[in-house]
Amino acid sequence: MELAHSLLLNEEALSHITEAKRAVFIFEWLRFLDKVLIAANKVDVKEKQKKLVEQLTGLISSSPGPPTRKLLAKNLAVLYSIGDTFTVFQTLDKCNDIIKSKDDTAAYLPSKLAAVACVGAFYERMGRMLGSSFPETINNLLKALKSAEAQGRGEILLSLQKVLSGLGGAAASCHRDIYKNTRSMLSDRSMSVRCAVARCLLELQNEAVFIWTTELENVATLCFKALEGSTYDVRVAVSTLLGTVMATALMPKQATVMRQNVKRATLEEVLELMATGFLRGGSGFLKSGGEMLKGASVSREVRVGVTQAYVVFVTALGGQWLERNFAVFLSHLLELVAHPRATQTHVEAVYSRRCVSFALRATLGGLLGEKAQIAAAKEICLAISKQMRAVEAVVNEQSSENRTGTADVSASQHVMVCALKELGRLVQSLSATASPLIQEPSIGLLETVLSVLLHPSMAARLAAAWCLRCVCVALPHQLTPLLERCADCINTLKNSPEAVSGYSFAMAALLGGVHQCPLGVPHSKGKMVVSIAEDLLRSAAQNSRLSLQRTQAGWLLLGALMTLGPSLVRYHLPKMLLLWRNVFPRSQKELEAEKARGDSFSWQVMLEGRAGALCAMRSFVAHCPELLTEDVIRRLMTPIECAMTMMSHIPAVIKVHGAHLKASAAMVRLRLYDILALLPPKTYEGDFNALLRELVAEFTLTDNSANTTTSLLRSLCHYDDSVLMGSWLQETDHKSIEDQLQPNSASGSGALEHDPSSIYLRVPAVEAVPGPLPLGVSVIDASVALFGVVFPHVSFKHRLQMLDHFAECIKQAKGVRQQAVQLNIFTAVLSALKGLAENKSSLGLEEVRKSALALVMGALDNSNPILRCAAGEALGRMAQVVGEASFIARMAQHSFDKLKSARDVVSRTGHSLALGCLHRYVGGIGSGQHLKTSVSILLALAQDATCHEVQTWALHSLALIVDSSGPMYRGYVEPTLSLVLTLLLTVPPSHTEVHQCLGRCLGALITTVGPELQGNSVSISTIRSSCLVGCAIMQDHSDSLVQAAAISCLQQLHMFAPRHVNLSSLVPSLCVHLCSSHLLLRRAAVACLRQMAQREAAEVCEYAMSLARRAGDTKDNSTTNLNITETGLEGVLFGMLDRETDRKLCSDIHDTLGHMLSSLAVEKLSHWLKLCKDVLAATTEVGGAVASDSRRKDDDEDSEKKDEMDDDIMFTSLGQDEKMKASVAPRWVTRVFAAECLCRIIHLCENADHAHFHLAEARIAKTKNPQADFLVLHLCDLIRMAFMAATDHSNQLRMAGLQALEDIIKKFAAVPDPEFPSHVILEQYQANVGAALRPAFSPDTPSDITAKACQVCSAWIGSGVVSDLNDLRRVHNLLVSSLDKVQTGKSSSSQLYSESATTMEKLAVLKAWAEVFVVAMDIKQESRARPVRPPAGEDEDEDEDDAADVLPPDSLMVLVQPELPSLSRLWLELLRDYALLTLPAEFSSQLPADGGAFYTPETIDTARIHYRSSWASVLHAEALWLSSTGFGITEDSAASGATKHPEELVKDRLHLLLGISIEFLCFPRAEEPIEDVMSCLRAVCTLLDSPISRTHIAEDQLLAVELLNVLHRLLLTRDPSSVQLQVTAVVQKTIHAAQEHLEQRRSNKGGVDEEGVCVLGEGADSGELLPGKSLVFAAMELLVFILVRHLPQLKEKNTHTCRRSPQSLSEHSSRLVANSVTALAELPSLCSPAGSMTILPTVLFLITGVLRETAVKTADNSVSAPVSAALQAIKTILSSAAAHTHSHWSALVRSSLATVLEDSQPSDSVDEVSFLAAVTLFLLSASDELMSVCVLQNGCIERFTHALNSADPWTQARCCQLLLSILQQPSRRLSVPFIHTLAPLLVEQLKSVEHRRVCNAAELQAVQERVRVMERLVDMAEEHNRVQLLALLVPTLVSYLLDDSSFSSSSSSSKGLHDFALQSLMHTGPLYPTAFKTVIGAAPELKTRLEAAIRSKQAHSRAKSTARQTLPAVPAAPTIKLKTSFF
Repeated sequence: MELAHSLLLNEEALSHITEAKRAVFIFEWLRFLDKVLIAANKVDVKEKQKKLVEQLTGLISSSPGPPTRKLLAKNLAVLYSIGDTFTVFQTLDKCNDIIKSKDDTAAYLPSKLAAVACVGAFYERMGRMLGSSFPETINNLLKALKSAEAQGRGEILLSLQKVLSGLGGAAASCHRDIYKNTRSMLSDRSMSVRCAVARCLLELQNEAVFIWTTELENVATLCFKALEGSTYDVRVAVSTLLGTVMATALMPKQATVMRQNVKRATLEEVLELMATGFLRGGSGFLKSGGEMLKGASVSREVRVGVTQAYVVFVTALGGQWLERNFAVFLSHLLELVAHPRATQTHVEAVYSRRCVSFALRATLGGLLGEKAQIAAAKEICLAISKQMRAVEAVVNEQSSENRTGTADVSASQHVMVCALKELGRLVQSLSATASPLIQEPSIGLLETVLSVLLHPSMAARLAAAWCLRCVCVALPHQLTPLLERCADCINTLKNSPEAVSGYSFAMAALLGGVHQCPLGVPHSKGKMVVSIAEDLLRSAAQNSRLSLQRTQAGWLLLGALMTLGPSLVRYHLPKMLLLWRNVFPRSQKELEAEKARGDSFSWQVMLEGRAGALCAMRSFVAHCPELLTEDVIRRLMTPIECAMTMMSHIPAVIKVHGAHLKASAAMVRLRLYDILALLPPKTYEGDFNALLRELVAEFTLTDNSANTTTSLLRSLCHYDDSVLMGSWLQETDHKSIEDQLQPNSASGSGALEHDPSSIYLRVPAVEAVPGPLPLGVSVIDASVALFGVVFPHVSFKHRLQMLDHFAECIKQAKGVRQQAVQLNIFTAVLSALKGLAENKSSLGLEEVRKSALALVMGALDNSNPILRCAAGEALGRMAQVVGEASFIARMAQHSFDKLKSARDVVSRTGHSLALGCLHRYVGGIGSGQHLKTSVSILLALAQDATCHEVQTWALHSLALIVDSSGPMYRGYVEPTLSLVLTLLLTVPPSHTEVHQCLGRCLGALITTVGPELQGNSVSISTIRSSCLVGCAIMQDHSDSLVQAAAISCLQQLHMFAPRHVNLSSLVPSLCVHLCSSHLLLRRAAVACLRQMAQREAAEVCEYAMSLARRAGDTKDNSTTNLNITETGLEGVLFGMLDRETDRKLCSDIHDTLGHMLSSLAVEKLSHWLKLCKDVLAATTEVGGAVASDSRRKDDDEDSEKKDEMDDDIMFTSLGQDEKMKASVAPRWVTRVFAAECLCRIIHLCENADHAHFHLAEARIAKTKNPQADFLVLHLCDLIRMAFMAATDHSNQLRMAGLQALEDIIKKFAAVPDPEFPSHVILEQYQANVGAALRPAFSPDTPSDITAKACQVCSAWIGSGVVSDLNDLRRVHNLLVSSLDKVQTGKSSSSQLYSESATTMEKLAVLKAWAEVFVVAMDIKQESRARPVRPPAGEDEDEDEDDAADVLPPDSLMVLVQPELPSLSRLWLELLRDYALLTLPAEFSSQLPADGGAFYTPETIDTARIHYRSSWASVLHAEALWLSSTGFGITEDSAASGATKHPEELVKDRLHLLLGISIEFLCFPRAEEPIEDVMSCLRAVCTLLDSPISRTHIAEDQLLAVELLNVLHRLLLTRDPSSVQLQVTAVVQKTIHAAQEHLEQRRSNKGGVDEEGVCVLGEGADSGELLPGKSLVFAAMELLVFILVRHLPQLKEKNTHTCRRSPQSLSEHSSRLVANSVTALAELPSLCSPAGSMTILPTVLFLITGVLRETAVKTADNSVSAPVSAALQAIKTILSSAAAHTHSHWSALVRSSLATVLEDSQPSDSVDEVSFLAAVTLFLLSASDELMSVCVLQNGCIERFTHALNSADPWTQARCCQLLLSILQQPSRRLSVPFIHTLAPLLVEQLKSVEHRRVCNAAELQAVQERVRVMERLVDMAEEHNRVQLLALLVPTLVSYLLDDSSFSSSSSSSKGLHDFALQSLMHTGPLYPTAFKTVIGAAPELKTRLEAAIRSKQAHSRAKSTARQTLPAVPAAPTIKLKTSFF
């Protein structure tokens, strides 16, 4: 392939490769040329042009394939437009000659087509440069067109379109010829030709005025004819043509109008023309006579096509046009659906309604912004009320002329349905933005819709009910009032059948919508509904005129009630079970009796009643599975079994009473099947026989004369088979109207009136409005579904009987009926096989298999492709269920044989699919042995160019095999890939299905090779380049499904071999597809972008921007639709969110933007913030970005039209200008997403750089690097965006805005303001925050928003931002008002939402107050802990100004204090509720019957969630309050007459708080926020601060033990350091509480035995500590866990084998270890002597271990927290008296010291001083035990010696200090050995200083400390020995003195030493005068030096005092500044 990459074709290389590969080689060269020509140097191109032209023109006659000819033509045209144009005419003539050639053989055809393609490309590229040669060329093409076959016609039309595009207005002379010659082909046999003509005429109408003036009617008629029998692609192309022509006729281009005097069509004319197509189809105007009389209905394809044309028409005119003309457009569409021709049968009427609804939705939903949509909704309301008035007039006019009236009414129902459906969808899409529609009385939306509930037609009433449901989902506050209103109306208008029916529909719809309103409805509304329903059912029999309606209404309401879920239904279940039982006869006897009596009407009422009851049961089973206990199922089965028995009696009843009962009977069957499908089959095993008889009769159409088919077959077949069944139409934007063209019965004719119960059921995600199919189809569907459920539980014998019966049924039926029966049977069989696979059961014995196999194999040869698909699927599923190799082999062999012998298309396609399905369901391993044969046969079939259908099915099967075989297919990859490439290069593009299957094959092959594709071996490189070539061919295909396949292949390649996918060309092409009119293509493009954005977001965005830059320079018609501006791809994606409705697509767009945001937001902060701001500001001119492309999906027409840049472009075109097409402002859903993005940006910055949240740092960084950007610099924008969102109409946006505001407050609260010291940056936004919060507290705000706002309030108040008390009060008042709401109690008269919403709001308020109180207490405690300000003089003035602005520490407390008494009571109630709600299920009987303080028993499940989110803060607050008020006893006794003893009250409260804490800490779920854990721990800590609770906890030791055990468990599950530190704090406080209690007991008991030792304490006499009961043991466990976790070395057995150097811990680990060590040291004091001896070995082992592991020498000689804690702990233990008397004490102390000595082996990293300190502590505290052991004594002395000899002066100094402390001990026995060893050393060191003077402060200190030790030795010596010691000391000190001459020049440390020595001598002399004199006298020079030094010192001090006197006397300032008076 690399050899193909040259400017000239490498002919030598070409000649060396095989024939098969030449086409690929040439294509690869042309691809290279295509890229290189544009970028190449023009001079190079001109040099080689001649040769290049030769090579390229040579290729024309070498029979190139379709993709090759396209590229060839393009390259030739580009070559001439870049290089010289001398020979262009020669080439053109050559092409014309080839076209004129008379050779019609198939072999010559490719050359002809290539020549045609070249002509088109020349004119498209060079246009008028080719001069006047065009008439000849066009004539030539038109002549060829007449005789060409389909492929040739398509190519010629494409060329003509290009010629027209290139020449523009210049070709005017040929326009009529082209029109005349091409128009007849609009109804060509070949569909691809129809598409090509439509596109050609679309190009023509740009310039040819006659098309949209004189020929307008003819064009319309041609288009209608073209739509007859059309495919989807033809409909899209023709509707585009029709819509565009009509739009141009109405608003022609200005330029054309100016050139010619043109008569413009009026809107009425244009609409009238289109209506003709909709109502009369292609029959035209004049031929209407005979056909009209016959009443022939219009072909559905025409109607669907015209509907699409309406959308194109409006889209072309733009949103503003629609706004202005909406009234006309609406009335026109509604007239269409009211026309008798559109509604000849009910199904036709439904189809017409669907079309009109689609046209309304596609235009209104896509083109209008929210304001315009509100205006449109007003128009719709007017239309509805106008219709309603007309209907009322007809109904009231009871004249004899009533026949016309009924026609009016029936026509009006369809108008109503369309209008109400669209109104509902508008309101629902607007959500809360629609509130003006409801509030404005002038519109009266609710009144209008409610009035339709009395319409005579059921369809209209149901549509009105559905519309009300939409209103309530959009505006949940309307739900309760509307329910009440409907209930009142039912009660008042009880005697009107319409009212009963209409208002019950409305109530059912509203109840069905409750699940979409998170806040629900009050519980009482359920009771209300039950009572109304009961009343209706009871009174049904009283009035025969109303019995039917009342019966239906009653059951409908009960069915709707079930959707409210188990929490509500639970209360009404007994009543419901009774009602159900009473509807059906109790016994067989009653059933028999029933048959004999009653007339036809009473039977109808009875059947409807029973159907209703079964429907309510089904609703119950579906919505309340939790209530389905065995007992309930048993009681349900009684009426169900009765219904099953009744079914067998019905035919006889129908015979007697007439066929009109059939519908009611079918409804009963439908309901019965539905409920049975939901119940476990075991419950009705006994009735299988009768049931199966009914089911089989149902779908084999035994009693049904109509040939009704099920609608389930497509859904039971595999999704991948959509290419064979055409079901990909489900994935287009036109799905809702294309459905009606599907072949099975009543497809797409879903309507509410077919099944009223669907009004309350949940709507499937894919539909907007429920559309149950007609009853006949629904019953068959239900029977098929139930058959699948029951079949796996039936015996083999019965299975065999049924399968044989199926075969018999198929044989008996003939013609169309046979097809119908077969379709139903296959669907049932598939359903059964699917059921077997899900139940993992087998199909049965050999006979059953044989029978099933015969049935399936028979259908593989059926002429109906859908049946063949079903048969293939069934075969695969059978193989899966049977799972035996021999059976699979037999099936495969059968297909092999068939395929080898069969020549007919049908069996070849069927059996090739069978092979694919076998592999799909059995997998590569199960069918491995057939793989080779399957592949070879399918590869052969795929090459059958004579039949494209066979190719399609074979390739599809091949793709299935490749997919399912996985790695086993690796050996067949190369041949398959080579075939795929060959076919891609040769199959004509019009056979799109073949290309789609090739795409699937290629994708599967890429997956099979997988990650290997990254390799560099020759074979892999070939595979990879083949895949890339294949993708390139498909990318260039005209069909969007093929392009989508190409994209998914490239996506796969990018996943496996990202380096080899060229993003620079892929990304721009994907961006272009984002504006495609095909949903599948847009989906594929976004999915691919999503994948790439995960890894390479920056590159993707960059390449997308390059497209925007290129679009400006080049004349590339593919980018006309795309509007990438400076906001880049992100902007386009945001814009798509406003237009797209497909969930999968929107979800992918969200993900793509999310990935881009994560990768790029921090780097391009301003860009992303601007993007979010533009969306949130929701202005219409969103930088053109979000406003990317307002056109709806349907208009790809513009991508083809492009004018020459000449005079006529000077004028902007009317109707086409950008202003008219201004984009809609971002809708609320997009704005919510933008607000969520804002929060994500804040969190991303948090993890990036600290400067994002520090203004001063950010400014410094910005000056250093102006490109840098920081979040804090955009704070103003952030606040503004959050404010805009928080105050919007949309509730969802308000929630997102408040969340953003909370994030901003939390992140920026502490950011200081550099301009104003001691102020924070957020202070200036107080007004904004207050204003954003205020609306959320208004009375009509939903509870969830108020709850969120409370959270923001507490964050704001607690953040400490506000420094002014009055400002703080503003927000505080909001919370006060909410608190008043909470105190009003449970019942609120005007309750709109459910009780749990009230619970949520109240708890949120209490939580907010709790958080504020906690902050207030924290501030108060901090201010207490702060040192009182020193009364410093001058400094104070400066501080005072600042202090004025800082809040006094108790100001927040001042605000909270007044509310505390009531708050604390409410907090306690909340905690009581929470404690009860967290009880396990088995204690549910203990819950109070009437609920708690804040919840009702009905809403208990939802209430739990709200309590869970608020209890923790409340617990902490309540603990603080109880601790600070002595458990609130004083308040309680003042408040009530103290019903309980204060002691009991304290206990109750303490147990409540501790119980909640321990229960939570026992096992906090992973999703619980860490803040809750912290609040809980802090609450326990707070409780332990209170003396009362300390006493209680210490008295109940098991409680304390439990607490410690729970904390230990918490440490095992939670890592954060804050939690661990808080746990150690609780442990320490628990130990202190126990210590206090023990002290108290000891003092009370006088617990001291004769030796004076305390005997009380754990361990008593035995010293045993019981796990589970011992507090000490529990604490030890926990503390050991912490120590071992942070110092794992402690648990290593042989620590001394290889000495590890100590380590320095992180700050948090240090604090933890230190706290733990401190707590450990306290534990022995809780034990008796024996007990303390039990734990001391462990405690000392751990403490010495901590010392060993953490005593690290630091540069600044600081001591780490763990080390100082360990030393303190050693001191505490050694000084406690408890254990000293114990026999083992001495041994323990000795071994501990031995350990310390061993650990303190000197090394560089060890902190010697800490070890010395430990040794000293041992020596000082326990010298007697240690001195008797020589080894220890020597070891200690050794350590001291080492330290004294240390090179580090600081170590020497500390060593001397410690030595001094030993010498100061009274015990001589301890100090003497030290003196003997160390004194000589000290003297020697002191002497050495004489020669080497001290250099620094550290050395000076070391000398000073040595001198002090010597002084102590002198002091200790006996009188007669003192002289000798002084004789050592004094000369040394004197030698340190400096003489006068050298004093001034000496260093400061030398001077210091001089001063110290002099001071020491002057101190020592007077102490021991005699000895001193003796020493001085013995050496006169000493005396001389000493005297000189003293004299010099005196002289120096005298000079100082005189200098002080000469200074002028300044009056001394008073040292104390009086601030206040003393009184």
